[in-house]
Amino acid sequence: MKYIEVDEELYRYIASKTERIGESASDILRRLLDLSVDTAEPAEPLAISHPSLEAAHETVTEEIVEESNLAEHNDLAETEVVEPEQVTEVTAANFKDVVHEHMLSQQKGAVGRFMYLLESLSVLTPATFDQILKIQGRGRLYFARSKAELLSASQSANPKEIGDSGYWVTTNNNTAKKRTILSEVLLQLGCNEELAKSIAERI
Repeated sequence: MKYIEVDEELYRYIASKTERIGESASDILRRLLDLSVDTAEPAEPLAISHPSLEAAHETVTEEIVEESNLAEHNDLAETEVVEPEQVTEVTAANFKDVVHEHMLSQQKGAVGRFMYLLESLSVLTPATFDQILKIQGRGRLYFARSKAELLSASQSANPKEIGDSGYWVTTNNNTAKKRTILSEVLLQLGCNEELAKSIAERI
């Protein structure tokens, strides 16, 4: 297996050409370049090593903030969630495809994995992804349509945009809280509780 490095802009372009969740970078490039697979001697897959969603120094800082604020943000029981609206059908198999082992393993820390899984869900459920705005804590805002909105609620929110979805998420919660938030996102989007918990544990 060969590896190449691509910059963030090129990576996002390749990712934007994905036609199905779980499609590899090699498959996407073959389709874009109109290359057929040699059935006599299959071509060696091309894995792309891409920039993480989070810079390494950012991750270290954020993990320190997470640990120091563990007591402050450990409000797992206080999360208020409105019951999800069943406006579309996404099967359990689709949700399982959100966990792409190779891509997930390349993310930096809990923040990187959290952002990658949220971005994958935004691609899987674009029509109903706005349901995440219903997930809030008591006096805390987790998702918004802008960075400014999250910062106005908390200056230490460390907001980050979820891919190109136009939605932002606060990332200064501890890892346990990130798992709870992701699990609630999955439930809002129609995932069953057992699978939602299993996927959230991957953070």
